[in-house]
Amino acid sequence: MLTKRIIPCLDIRDGRVVKGINFKGLRDIDDPVELAQFYNDSGADELVFYDITASFENRPLFTHILERVASRIFIPLTVGGSINTLDDFDRVLKAGADKVSVNSGAIKNPELIDDAAKKYGNQCVVLSMDVARVDGRYQVFSKGGREDTGLDALSWAREGQERGAGELVLNSIDTDGVKEGFDLEMLSDVASVVSIPIVASGGAGKMEDFVSLFSLSGVDAGLAASIFHSKQVLIDDLKKYLVHNGVHMRI
Repeated sequence: MLTKRIIPCLDIRDGRVVKGINFKGLRDIDDPVELAQFYNDSGADELVFYDITASFENRPLFTHILERVASRIFIPLTVGGSINTLDDFDRVLKAGADKVSVNSGAIKNPELIDDAAKKYGNQCVVLSMDVARVDGRYQVFSKGGREDTGLDALSWAREGQERGAGELVLNSIDTDGVKEGFDLEMLSDVASVVSIPIVASGGAGKMEDFVSLFSLSGVDAGLAASIFHSKQVLIDDLKKYLVHNGVHMRI
């Protein structure tokens, strides 16, 4: 049985970790390098680093911050933000990323997924989807959740897998930062159309939420920010709690 993964997320704006609710109202949290090392030492299985305004501001990702983060941690690091070309993949991988997350860049040019998977391997390519309900449909948003693309999320998830993405991060805009639980309905619906690992993001508020999450088939990891940044939930305590509740974890 594969172990489930607990993944903190660092949303970076202007060189600082920030967090909001429903992708809005961002507030300053901490220094990314110090926080990354804290998570590395606290038992996190992986770490996600998103430069959340890079695409919207039409600029490259802050690789100098990424290099500092990568130099301080020894767990797998997934990096995203304004990844539009193979050169962007190359740049962040050389700066210390283990996996590269594509979102808006893949929406603009879906063949980027194919090309990156061929060059770097499927395991390196993570398709990140920011999804919200619009008129009863799951729709994909781009540019940090600012722009409704009109893309159907289920179709896009399936296409991403077919093009070579090795993992899917599903960010529910509806539950982001609300702390009332993961979007289990959305996750279940997406899991029904893909077979690659799914990382669930958006809504974690307490340890019980992760038990509910890992009861779903097809969900391999839980990603959270607010409850970890505030130390409301400590990762070591969470993993022990999950093991006690029958979830297979790496302790």
